[in-house]
Amino acid sequence: MQSLDFSAYRNIVVLTGAGVSAASGIQPFRGQGGLWKDINPFVVADVSVLETNPLSIWQLFGKLRTQLETAQPNAAHLTLAKLEAQLSASQKFTLITQNIDGLHQRAGSLNVIELHGNVNYTRCSNHTCSLTSYLDKYSHQELLPICQLCNSPLRLDIVLFGEQIPVKQEWLVKQSLRDCDLFIAIGTSGTVWPAANFVRSAHYVGARTIFINLEPMKPQNPYFQEEYLGLAEELLPLLFNYEY
Repeated sequence: MQSLDFSAYRNIVVLTGAGVSAASGIQPFRGQGGLWKDINPFVVADVSVLETNPLSIWQLFGKLRTQLETAQPNAAHLTLAKLEAQLSASQKFTLITQNIDGLHQRAGSLNVIELHGNVNYTRCSNHTCSLTSYLDKYSHQELLPICQLCNSPLRLDIVLFGEQIPVKQEWLVKQSLRDCDLFIAIGTSGTVWPAANFVRSAHYVGARTIFINLEPMKPQNPYFQEEYLGLAEELLPLLFNYEY
């Protein structure tokens, strides 16, 4: 397998999904063994549940906080962080992730756009409250946490079903894709919107587009020019010519 030469690219954009964190022991939401296999996310993880049963959201996603107490970044996370660190000052690197585990940052990645938020952070469910999002180590699976400023229920700082991607993150993504010349999607099915459309934007501006995943995309996306199949933690060190 021939490794990629990143020196020829000025603006590299990488999109990651659950396949990048699987080797760290993080359960995916979709696919084989996924969390959504046995439950309906449109019922249990919808934004409307914040009004009817907010504690159930904590019980569903708070488990991930417990897993992250011992989970460590794997070779896929480390390879992406190493790539960013070794690029020249004239090159730009943007890592867009659908994951909510924060493992990219723990591996050392700096320019990370979290499309769906970060499960390690808590914020107020009241949009008018002045409480800022904060790092929170507690899983709150037994008792609903309440905001000390406005007495509203606190919530995980993640994007639930029925919610829009935050405006800032959406703007940053569009900025990165506007002059992208290399786009790589890793460990994602490529079917979840709006991320599924990012490759189209990259292709439109003439970028080289690469799909890396355990399974082939079904249906195939014509905007991906290359496809590499395998475990992210095994493929990335080979493709990027890094060893661990």
